[in-house]
Amino acid sequence: MSNWITGRVTRITHHTDTLFSLHVQAPVLPFTAGQFAKLGLEIDGERTQRAYSYVNAPDNDDLEFYLVTVGDGKLSPQLAALTPGDELLITDEAAGFFVLDEVPDCDTLWMLSTGTAIGPFLSILQYGKDLERFRHIVLVHAVRYAADLSYLPLMRELQKKIGSDKLRIVTVVSREHAEGSLHGRVPALISSGELEAAAGLPLTAENSHVMLCGNPEMVKDTQNLLKTGREMRKHLRRKPGHITSEQYW
Repeated sequence: MSNWITGRVTRITHHTDTLFSLHVQAPVLPFTAGQFAKLGLEIDGERTQRAYSYVNAPDNDDLEFYLVTVGDGKLSPQLAALTPGDELLITDEAAGFFVLDEVPDCDTLWMLSTGTAIGPFLSILQYGKDLERFRHIVLVHAVRYAADLSYLPLMRELQKKIGSDKLRIVTVVSREHAEGSLHGRVPALISSGELEAAAGLPLTAENSHVMLCGNPEMVKDTQNLLKTGREMRKHLRRKPGHITSEQYW
């Protein structure tokens, strides 16, 4: 069972009015890329907590989290108001199974995310371990507005490092038309074939594995589409499949 320890904010970056990155220094235990920790604050005499995925690689002790401020939320507005030097609570041990160890070998690994759920994929890609099992990796980041693509510069850096043929980046913007990005929702773009066309790769049960992380509606709708339209099934240890998912909230 994880213990709560004290962390100290080293930096906070406000990307938009609602999106921010929180950097923390804390003596956490080793974790696996793709896992999450819980952050908490004492509010009105009670510990208020929520799970957030690590953005940083496990070999980087600059702990980084990508958050969205929920207007009526009890915790996120308080975290957004922190400044360097402030303290917060963090679990010393990470949790979660949204990691490459749980993904079978395949030709193309599709990483589909919405909003702040890009975090675990960035951790995995920055760490760079075990990527040789996949010939191609497609990183998809779907957001509402182009300004919400906070980590696009890092994504492009990773593409240069890993190789543009191996790591292919597709951005999706749903509430406006943005140059260089697809427009719409992920399930619809899969159904129409636009996502595959943008990636230049087929998404089939024979050659692909899909990791889904983000909005529950996106995860649910995409799973249903892949199951019915692509004959793909959820991946289980006892019964290997094609879909690994994690709901981010």
